[in-house]
Amino acid sequence: MEAATSPLLTDLYQINMIQAYLDHGDTDTAAFELFVRSLPARRGFLLAAGLHQALDFLENLHFSSAEIDWLKSTGRFNNNLLEYLGDLRFTGEVHAMAEGTAFFVNEPILRVAAPLPQAQLVESRLLNILHFQSLVAAKAARCVLAAPGKLLVDFGLRRAHGAEAGLLAARASYLAGFAGTATVLAGRTFGIPLYGTMAHSFIQAQDDETAAFELFARARPDNVVLLLDTYDSEAAARKVVALAPRLKASGIAIRGVRLDSGDLIGLAKNVRAILDRGGLQEVTIFASGGLDEDEIAACLQAQAPIDGFGVGTSLTTSSDVPAIDFIYKLQEYAGVPRRKRSDKKATWPGRKQVWRRYDADGRMAGDRISLDRASSPAAATTAGNAGEEPLLHCVMRNGRRLAPSPSLDEIRSHARRELERLPENLRRLEPAANYPVEVGEDLIKLADEVDSRARQR
Repeated sequence: MEAATSPLLTDLYQINMIQAYLDHGDTDTAAFELFVRSLPARRGFLLAAGLHQALDFLENLHFSSAEIDWLKSTGRFNNNLLEYLGDLRFTGEVHAMAEGTAFFVNEPILRVAAPLPQAQLVESRLLNILHFQSLVAAKAARCVLAAPGKLLVDFGLRRAHGAEAGLLAARASYLAGFAGTATVLAGRTFGIPLYGTMAHSFIQAQDDETAAFELFARARPDNVVLLLDTYDSEAAARKVVALAPRLKASGIAIRGVRLDSGDLIGLAKNVRAILDRGGLQEVTIFASGGLDEDEIAACLQAQAPIDGFGVGTSLTTSSDVPAIDFIYKLQEYAGVPRRKRSDKKATWPGRKQVWRRYDADGRMAGDRISLDRASSPAAATTAGNAGEEPLLHCVMRNGRRLAPSPSLDEIRSHARRELERLPENLRRLEPAANYPVEVGEDLIKLADEVDSRARQR
């Protein structure tokens, strides 16, 4: 069985708790919300990503007979649990932010309302899916904001933490605005445009660099991009100039050259001059090699004549911020609001809605988190204030999607619009930039009531 689809891809304590829930008869509806507790200085915003995979997981959740047999063989669990899991299908309701939506601290991007054992079981995998893609999408968005109008390509498969991570990083970066990926399976699975050139080994395998360039160009004549920095980038550029007329006579045009090491700013300027003097003004320069949004921004600030960037390790590992404090917490059980109150980890109780307002220019001006009467009888707010837009919408009921998921291109368009509407300090990637998120008075009041009830107990 594929590991990514197995319900055993969870933490043991989830199954331990389900055993206890069943033994005690705790099967009423529970509402859990997934949100981020805090953001580091290097992430003024995140982009919601991974909802499609999360809903796929929920719709297809079931234990095979082989998995039940294995659980039984461990001797850990009682028959009532094994029978329950054998018949398990997700029957709950899901509210979520659309993929590609910018979100901030304490804002739920997904809410699960389902019988408590079901809602508990799905925690680990939902966090696994949504945390990773949202993290990579935010990193990709930073690169997009740093390089407006430039071609950006995901080069990160080889440094990704596993096969699924590499594949989903390609998806997350594309929806955030990258032009495509080098990961071939992402082209087949998601329809993402594929980009690729050559490795240094191809040049090294030939005795002559010019011969290597010509061999590659004749083998792949439709989109020829030649790697310059195996030996001497500027000497290689002059070889490209000399080779171009011979290839042109065969109907082959050199589309671009790639720089993968060294002083990219200085090399790009020198290579551009060599190409231009040789009449190859139409040949583009593509850069790669350990890049991130800061180095890309530095290239643009120095007016380096670079037309596109391949971003690898820093993207698929989000290397500067490899993890964020995403959490999935119980907010209501059996119709009663619940709240965690531990020091520095307290949560707001009840089912919530996020309301966003915009300024006169259409830019995001601030968010408000309130209780959602449409989803919880305990709430006291029925709608947003004038000009506010709700961000959470029902996407699944009775364990089934209410509508097909939007296409990846539709998600990509939504994400582009979200980035356009960010406040300028966030668009400029200012390290200390923050965004106002208000906690509604109804939510504060309910938290006080929950605390008072707890003290009385």
